[in-house]
Amino acid sequence: MKTRLPFPFLLLLIVAAPAWAQDKPAAALPAWEQLTAEQRELLIAPVRERWNSDPAARARMLEHAQGWKKMTPEQRSRARQGMKRFENMSPEQREQARAVFSHTESMTPEQRKQFRTQWESMTPEQRRTWTQQHPPKPEAQRHGH
Repeated sequence: MKTRLPFPFLLLLIVAAPAWAQDKPAAALPAWEQLTAEQRELLIAPVRERWNSDPAARARMLEHAQGWKKMTPEQRSRARQGMKRFENMSPEQREQARAVFSHTESMTPEQRKQFRTQWESMTPEQRRTWTQQHPPKPEAQRHGH
């Protein structure tokens, strides 16, 4: 199964890539307004390409961008950490994460805490069985959760 990166993470990669590619410290890089038209185009081109190549995903991309904008710096930091953790998971762990997310997204914080306690007490085989019995919703798979 092909995993799609969430739009905010993709945007973060696009914006940060030039900084990683240069030997200059990030503070030496100019603000957006000081970038040349060519530099801005380089940063935006991948987003434009993805936008144009997948019209069905446009609403979701815009929704993700709006949600990212509403986040506090702390929330963005936690989201980046979660995305990095997800990327480092094995395919089986990703499938389990998608199933758990799908199953717990409508729960109250207390219900999630209780579920997490149960999940942590399961053996790997019990987790596999649970994941097979509770597959992620197609929506969670598409969003990469």
